[in-house]
Amino acid sequence: MVVMPRRPRVALAAAVLVAAVGGAAGACSGTDAVSQSVGGSNGYQAGDAQLVWVAKSHRHPVTGVHGTLLDGSPFDLSALRGEVVVVNFWGSWCAPCVAEAKALEQVYRDERAHGVEFVGIDVRDDRASAQAFVRKHEVSYPSLYDPSSLLALQFTGMPPNATPTTIVVDRTGHVAARYSGQILYTTLARVVDRALAEPA
Repeated sequence: MVVMPRRPRVALAAAVLVAAVGGAAGACSGTDAVSQSVGGSNGYQAGDAQLVWVAKSHRHPVTGVHGTLLDGSPFDLSALRGEVVVVNFWGSWCAPCVAEAKALEQVYRDERAHGVEFVGIDVRDDRASAQAFVRKHEVSYPSLYDPSSLLALQFTGMPPNATPTTIVVDRTGHVAARYSGQILYTTLARVVDRALAEPA
């Protein structure tokens, strides 16, 4: 697929880029972050407002991400193989999730015609509150309902380490990038453009 550039691309010189973005980006941590007790894992930390881009040779595959959407219908992430997929971990209780909702929705609307899909993963929440969040913030992409945060364990090597966390999965189903904390429109748009530009 040939994707025409719609904005300047940012050259990333290192194989793995860790780019700090200004202090406005936040994340919910402590007891309101992705549950630190899930599966006995203690690998979570407070959001660091950093973008990590993973070199192709170091990417881990994402498998086993399936379940029920907020509307009750089944969903399996593997059905989106061949597309770039943005996965956003969020909760209705999380203030940075509220703050980034508009940016996520706008990138989704801008990029979906170019082979990009979005899916949210709603964590540590009740279904009614999550559904109200989606309606209030006009989120049009689907979200998996994951009150126990078990789906986080499927992102081997680059798990979500705060709420919110945004992960970009490449066309082969591997984690290409992770942003920990509230993501801005410009940051997400650049990451999506880079993922689209990669050869399949």
